[in-house]
Amino acid sequence: MKLFVGIDVSSQELEACFMNSDGDKLESFKVKNDLQGASHLRDRIVIAVDKHSSSEIHIGLEATSVYSWHPAMYMHEDPALKERKTKVFTINPKLVSKFREAYPDLDKTDRLDAWVIADRLRFGRLTTTIVMQEQYVALQRLTRMRFHMVHNLTREKQYFLQNLFYKCNAFTTEVDSSVFGHALMEMLSEKFSLDDIATMDVTDLADYLRDKGRNRFPDPENVARCIQKAARASYRLSKVVEDSIDLVLGTSIQAIRSIQAQLKDLDKAIERILESMPESKCLRSVPGIDRVYAAGILAEIGNIDRFNDQAAVAKYAGLTWRRHQSGPFEAEDTKRIKSGNRFLRYYLVEAANSVKNRDDEFGEYYRKKYKEVPKHQHKRALVLTARKLVRLVDVLLRNGQLYTPRRKVNSAKD
Repeated sequence: MKLFVGIDVSSQELEACFMNSDGDKLESFKVKNDLQGASHLRDRIVIAVDKHSSSEIHIGLEATSVYSWHPAMYMHEDPALKERKTKVFTINPKLVSKFREAYPDLDKTDRLDAWVIADRLRFGRLTTTIVMQEQYVALQRLTRMRFHMVHNLTREKQYFLQNLFYKCNAFTTEVDSSVFGHALMEMLSEKFSLDDIATMDVTDLADYLRDKGRNRFPDPENVARCIQKAARASYRLSKVVEDSIDLVLGTSIQAIRSIQAQLKDLDKAIERILESMPESKCLRSVPGIDRVYAAGILAEIGNIDRFNDQAAVAKYAGLTWRRHQSGPFEAEDTKRIKSGNRFLRYYLVEAANSVKNRDDEFGEYYRKKYKEVPKHQHKRALVLTARKLVRLVDVLLRNGQLYTPRRKVNSAKD
């Protein structure tokens, strides 16, 4: 007989419900969501297992942001629970909510939530246990922070361009060079007025760009002339507005450089962890999968043995389509499921976009899917290519092998 433990998690409390294989509630109680509370819950579980001679323990918690992480890890790593064959699951709240609909007379309370989670565990078919080893957890914290910082950098650059338009509205149309290069950022941070730039000697401006750009401009004189052309063509601001815009641009430049420096630190830490993970070499052997994509995919998948097969990995990433079939009818147009790990899906799709440009097999597959429909060709083809990439990722990680384009991997079927 198995013991099923449903735990409803909040920031302050853990509401637990014990259930046997027949669906009978054995007991329910509440503890604090801290180390002492989790220890007390562990002791109660051990007592219940020994009392009812349970052969296995299944513990389930809703994936409620960061609140469920500590108790789930604690239950997974506790020696006493390991001895008693414990499996810990974090369950998508949507799955619990849909399961609750089968009990329309239930009220919405924490105690009943714990009961629903325990009953959902009893029905089984939860193929993914929670927990990854420490190196995957550490890598996940770093890659998710990097994901957050990259999006912040994108937003900050967009905000910078908006304010640059106030100062020099013709800049982006006249200057065929990235405004985020070191030389141009230095020029804008020094608060030159448009008149200063327009009247500056072209040679002096070119020397300035050459010095600040560390000789990376192929033709600094041409860039200097373009900048002066943009300065002459742009609207003029009043002194008070121009001073404000200069301050905003300077602040935005500092924010961009700060984020870029932080990203470098994160990348170094990610690389150190990847060096200790043999799976990293497997993924990076695929043309187009670099350090960032390999780290993101590994951080979210963890140990590949957590999943039964490649289909389970795809479902976890949300790269699965619902079938709509009734009798002899089967719909051709089906929708992708809305659930799944958005971080894993992001890295798989971005990696697929890179791989299709460097690997003939994936490039051919992408083009084939692109031509199949008249609308949303790129988005559809890219997501399907990411689904194909899942099969490759699964077999490489499961077999610990490197990718060899000339010899197709058996599981990487169209």
